Amino acid sequence: MKLSFFTMPIHPVGKPIHQSIDEDRDAFILADELGYAEGYCGEHTTDQAEIITSTVAFMASLAYSTKNIKLGTGTVNLPNSHPARVAAEVAMLDHMLKGRFIFGISPGGLMSDAEVFGNLDKDRNAMFVECINMVLEIWKTKGPYNMKGEFYEVCTEKTEMMEIGQGEIISPYQDPHPLIVGTVVAPFSKGVTEMAKRGWEPISGNFLLPKWVATHWPKYVDGCNEIGVEADYDKWRVAKNICVADDQDTACRYARDPDSPYVYYYSQLLKKMRKGGRLNLFKEDQSMDDNDVTLDYVLDRLVIHGDASSVADQILEFRETTGPFNHLVYAGHDWADIELGRKSMALMAEQVMPKIEDAIKGEK
Repeated sequence: MKLSFFTMPIHPVGKPIHQSIDEDRDAFILADELGYAEGYCGEHTTDQAEIITSTVAFMASLAYSTKNIKLGTGTVNLPNSHPARVAAEVAMLDHMLKGRFIFGISPGGLMSDAEVFGNLDKDRNAMFVECINMVLEIWKTKGPYNMKGEFYEVCTEKTEMMEIGQGEIISPYQDPHPLIVGTVVAPFSKGVTEMAKRGWEPISGNFLLPKWVATHWPKYVDGCNEIGVEADYDKWRVAKNICVADDQDTACRYARDPDSPYVYYYSQLLKKMRKGGRLNLFKEDQSMDDNDVTLDYVLDRLVIHGDASSVADQILEFRETTGPFNHLVYAGHDWADIELGRKSMALMAEQVMPKIEDAIKGEK
């Protein structure tokens, strides 16, 4: 099983932004040193807690500070961008990383971002599809361009001087383009099927209940079947909130005390989901009253914590519910305690993963 890293991130409002960014960078550098296979971070523009405003810029800051880990945009929120800008920046980042890059995309889920970019009342899924289609078309064609869609236009015909290179966007380092992945945050997501049909790979979100994560694999299989490709569990990434410590008491304190970064994360997320009418993600039973979706209820179901042996057992139990995914994505949180934050990542790689590997050895 592979181990990777993902962070939105969410930091306490009021914490110095430069400190949060420094700590986020340190987490990715540590993940690289510990042998994590991939690392992703999200982006949001209008949130004082989620302070990475450009995942491309953040990943560029890590290009020459990491050696082996593949870095991914997690995700570029396409309706908030222009396809020409996305194509150019992502291609440049792919060259900076010399192919150590994964292109993560999504329609974006923060409504204040949608409002500030003027697409709150537009069909963001349609914008997403049109944008990625144009990005891919840019990468596979030569300039000058003349693309017109419902939402975007990409044209350099009036100003091109192809003999000196003007009017054409650079292509990615990887041919024909980097691997494309998409984060899945809805039960029974039809988007997973569409991803599979296009050769893209899914990451199941860390804030989905295990029973909803389990709905993603059949949808992925459906898409693979439509294009005549065998579905591979190695290509299904599943994210999870995990806190590992030397002992149970320390893990419980860091994961569940009022000042815990895990508690802060879900207090923020719960407010956003409640306001946005998306509490169904947290409900075991859809008839459940919204008032019963409390912070403790969510934490009990979505945060794994304990010593290495306990965490390994909990992940294996989680995997029995979801299906045998072969790529676990450790969800990063604010380093409220830097020592414990780093220790959790290290124990995850050095003690938890070997226990899981031993347990699943021989699986087909």
